Formats: sequence, C-alpha cells, structure tokens
Amino acid sequence: MDIALFSPSSLFPDEDDSSGSGGEEKADTQQSYVERKHEFPQMELFIREFSFHELNANLLWPGTFAFAEWLVQNRHWIEGRRCIELGSGTGALAIFLRRSFDLDITTSDYDDQEIEENIYHNCRVNGITPILPHIKHTWGDRFPITDPDWDLIIASDILLYVKQYTNLIKTLSFLLKSYKPKDGRAVTLPKNEQNGVSEGLPRPCFLMSWRRRIGKEDESLFFGGCEDAGLDVNHIGSRVYCIKPREITTNSN
Repeated sequence: MDIALFSPSSLFPDEDDSSGSGGEEKADTQQSYVERKHEFPQMELFIREFSFHELNANLLWPGTFAFAEWLVQNRHWIEGRRCIELGSGTGALAIFLRRSFDLDITTSDYDDQEIEENIYHNCRVNGITPILPHIKHTWGDRFPITDPDWDLIIASDILLYVKQYTNLIKTLSFLLKSYKPKDGRAVTLPKNEQNGVSEGLPRPCFLMSWRRRIGKEDESLFFGGCEDAGLDVNHIGSRVYCIKPREITTNSN
C-alpha cells in the first residue's frame, strides 16, 4: 500500500502537544501488546495496543482525542443515532462514545481476527458489556450487510493510505446510498439548512475528523473523489467534515 508521505513518528504528539494520551504504559505478558492509560473527556480508558501491526491498527491516533472533544461539544448531533465506525483500530473511540452517550455503535475494520479480538479485549477492560458488535470488512469489497441501517458513520484519521481512497469511497457510497432505516424514518436533511451549514446532521451522513496533515493534493483526491461519487462534502469546523449523499432532500415536516 502507498501511504501519505510523512514520518510514522509524526503520528504521535510532541511533548508540548496535548493529545490527551496518558504516560502510563505496561507491556503485556506476551510482549506483543502495550497497554496504555489514555485521557478522554471526563474519563480514563485503558487501551491495549499492538506493539506493531502492518495496517496501523495498533495506533491510537492523535485525531481520536480531538474528535472526542468535538463530539462532546456537539453531543446533541449524535445522541440517539445508530452509528458505525470505520477503521476502528483499537476500538477506543467507540468505547468512549458508548460510555459517554450510551451510543448504539458498531465497530468495523479490516478483515483481521487480531483486530477484532483486541477490540473485544478493550471493551471488556473498560466495562463495556455486552461487547460492541464488530464487522470485519475490507474497503471496496462487498459489504457483509446488504441493507445497512446506520444513520451515522464516523471515522478519525483514516486518510493515510492514498491508494485506498477509491475503495474507501466505494464503501462509503454503499453505506450512505443503501441506507434503509428499520424504524421507517425518512431520509432527511436537518431543518433550517442554509449555505451548507445546518442545525444538525442529515440522516444518513459520514462524520470524519482528519487531524494529521497530508498534502493538499492528497486531500483533494479524497474529497474530489467523494464529489465525483455523488457525495456532498461540508467542512463543519475543527477539521471535521460531514459527507452525505447528494440526492438527500429536505424533510417537508
């Protein structure tokens, strides 16, 4: 896989960068994991991370903490939503959202048994019972659920692998355009939307935070690809983006 050109060390904060990550860590008995205490808004989570993983599922990315802060500040936009996270990695953000908002959330990541088992471990360690549902899925492949009913898709810092943008957009397009709410709710935009800024989030939508800098050319490849696929992209603040199907129409009620 080709990746955006920056050093892996840049994924982690400098000493004066307040990412929210705590300093405590301990090695797992098998020496293949590291467990760290991380500071999230109003709570601490103990997250077991792979010492190494070829897909970077071992990393608790800096954008996770910034996104968590943003979601707390805008909690009225996500409360009560049915959510799936793409590129869950360690599962830390999903665990935080379940504990903070009791959010109905499903984790997902590359079709890899170790990733799934590590997310389950982190759920148990942080008191999440029952364990969060998880979907193993490789972007671009046929999605294992034919009628997705998640009205909110989230992700943080997933634009690392440039050559996977086409596959990611394919998966996003399917989840957004094939959305079928089980409760019969209409697919709507929030009321009082003006100039691309709304009082809430459309159903369905993809909410993404991207904090790590990549080249403007690479960013444009992703966002331009979304537009070409019939998805509208809105920057709604603090490097948070809302992406929705273009054919969504405003609810008349």
